[in-house]
Amino acid sequence: MSKNPNLTLTGPDLAALLCSRVCHDVISPVGAINNGLELLDEGGADADAMDLIRTSALNASVRLKFARLAFGASGSVGASIDTGEAERAAKDFAAAEKKTEVVWTGPRAIIAKNRVKLLLNLFLVAYSSIPRGGQIDITLENPEFDAKFTLVAKGKLMRLPPKFVEISTGEIEEAIDAHTIQPYYAVLLAEECGMKLGHSASAEEIVFTAEVIPA
Repeated sequence: MSKNPNLTLTGPDLAALLCSRVCHDVISPVGAINNGLELLDEGGADADAMDLIRTSALNASVRLKFARLAFGASGSVGASIDTGEAERAAKDFAAAEKKTEVVWTGPRAIIAKNRVKLLLNLFLVAYSSIPRGGQIDITLENPEFDAKFTLVAKGKLMRLPPKFVEISTGEIEEAIDAHTIQPYYAVLLAEECGMKLGHSASAEEIVFTAEVIPA
């Protein structure tokens, strides 16, 4: 497998941009919690304020748990992760926003953590392809060995994420930033795992795949 020429970020730059991405994901729900507390301090509508705090706290918790698996160390170097954890993280992530259903099919297994991270990052790419919501079908085949992951996204408004396509199959036209680091990281993980990425789009669905390249 030839190295993708687009994967040129240094370790410090990659770490900094991933941290920025995580902060971006949690700043909104954390800010909403603060707004709810301010409403309580001002003696405003207690029920509305508490509902805002509860919803926002759940959203922040879900996003942090997802980020821990998708971007974080999640154990020691070379550790393995239960795909059941990935399933729960993906379903909770989608449920928090209440606009996308996740259907997960495949055997539960303990696999290399970078494969789990790749799977969750592909989920984020698929999630971004249906910005108005819909359904994502995730299928795991032979995850412990010659793994293949297939993610099928369906929704009212679908689009292949242009930056993912650009990084995985083309040439990067603009520098990677905190908004585009996630698809970059997905491509990097695929290379680290020795897995080939694929994608296709039709009027009915968008399909993303990752499969082990035969030795």
